[in-house]
Amino acid sequence: FENYWFATGTPSFLIKLIQQKNIYLPQLDRLEVSDSLIDSFDIDNIRLEPLLFQTGYLTIRQQLQVGAMIHYQLCFPNLETRYSFNDHVLGYLTGQTSEKSQYQAAIYRNLTAADLAAFEETLRGLFASIPYNNYVNNTIGSYEGYYASVIYAYLASLGLDLTAEDVTSKGRIDLSIRLDNAIYLIEFKVDGGGKALEQIRQRNYQQKYQGQGKPIYLIGIDFDSAERNLAEFAWEQLG
Repeated sequence: FENYWFATGTPSFLIKLIQQKNIYLPQLDRLEVSDSLIDSFDIDNIRLEPLLFQTGYLTIRQQLQVGAMIHYQLCFPNLETRYSFNDHVLGYLTGQTSEKSQYQAAIYRNLTAADLAAFEETLRGLFASIPYNNYVNNTIGSYEGYYASVIYAYLASLGLDLTAEDVTSKGRIDLSIRLDNAIYLIEFKVDGGGKALEQIRQRNYQQKYQGQGKPIYLIGIDFDSAERNLAEFAWEQLG
């Protein structure tokens, strides 16, 4: 029983809305909205949050009391929905078709083998293969979150155990990935002068995951918005 309803049931206007609104995909698994927003549906000003909730792509994780107001934290209802949704969005996000499965397989092999040199090479090839027309016709490529969204969507489409904006006592890790044999902590920067890895070191993000008996890999990925690819890929192994 495959997830055929994603192929046939995901409306194209939902994908276009994600593109038009420059949605940062990692935030979809940790959205916080008010009770008024969650039930709203203004056809003249469609918001993505109530649309995803009312169509079943997101569900309520918990209810929060914020003063006199009630907020809801939304998330994907299960792992299957998360990886199916991101797999479906990937083609529209990158313009890639036949190459998508090849990069998914390569990324999975790279991470499970802890081969970060190969992981860097895979990511460079991935962004180099995104068609130029995709950037011209898709405004999502003009903002910083696009690059992180592409990597997140690839990882989420593999069903990996990951957390976007992973909270620590020193700040938020852009992305953490937990495998059986390794933990990866990733920070993204765009036109940041190669400071992504430095930020992880300065804030000691790795402290949250120390003592689990697994090697921890700190990865700083800097993008060049003019070249539309990685400017620097720096990493360090702990443990």
